[in-house]
Amino acid sequence: MNQPYSQACENNKQPILAILSQAFESSQVVLEIGSGTGQHAVFFASQLPHLQWYTSDQPHYHEGINCWIDLHPATNLHRPLSLTIGEEPLPEIQADGIFTANTAHIMQSAEVQSMMEQVASTLPDTGVFCQYGPFIQDGRFNSESNEAFHHKLISQGYGGYRDIEELQQWAPSLQLKTIHQMPANNLLLEWQKDSGF
Repeated sequence: MNQPYSQACENNKQPILAILSQAFESSQVVLEIGSGTGQHAVFFASQLPHLQWYTSDQPHYHEGINCWIDLHPATNLHRPLSLTIGEEPLPEIQADGIFTANTAHIMQSAEVQSMMEQVASTLPDTGVFCQYGPFIQDGRFNSESNEAFHHKLISQGYGGYRDIEELQQWAPSLQLKTIHQMPANNLLLEWQKDSGF
C-alpha cells in the first residue's frame, strides 16, 4: 500500500511534543487512541524514549501504521492494537498515560462519551490524558473557520466538535488541569485522574 501521510500531523507534532514532554514526564506507558497514519506515534516514541508507546486504532488503519513503524522502528514503539471506540474496551496494557489527537470531532457523541468514561476508569490515580484537537469552549467556537468545519462535519455524518464542559460531565474523575492553546485554532486538553474518586 502507499504509505499514509497527513500534513496536519507534520505541522502539529512539534507543538504537541512540547506539551507531552512535560505532561508525560512521570509516565511510563502511554496508549494512543486513534493512531491514524502512525506519524505521531513514530515521532513521539523517538522523542520520548522513557515511554512505552502503544498504538491503537480500527483494524483497517493498522497496515498504514505498520508502514510507519517499519520505517522508524524503536524498542519503545508497539504495533497497533485493535480498538473501535463504542464496540471494544480500551486495551488492557496498564497505561498511566493516554493520548489522542483529532478524534473527538470525528466520533459520534455516544462514542466520545464512551471514550471519556473508559479513559477515566482505566487510568490509575494521577494518570494523565492528553487530548488534542478542535473543541467548543464556554459554548463558543474560537474561530469562524472552526464553526464552518463543525457544520461541514455534521453534514458529512460525523459527530462534530464537542464542548469541553460536556467532556467534563462525562468524566468527573478527570480533572482538567490545563487548556493549552495550540496552532491552527486547536487546543490540547491536559487531564489528570483525581485520586479522590
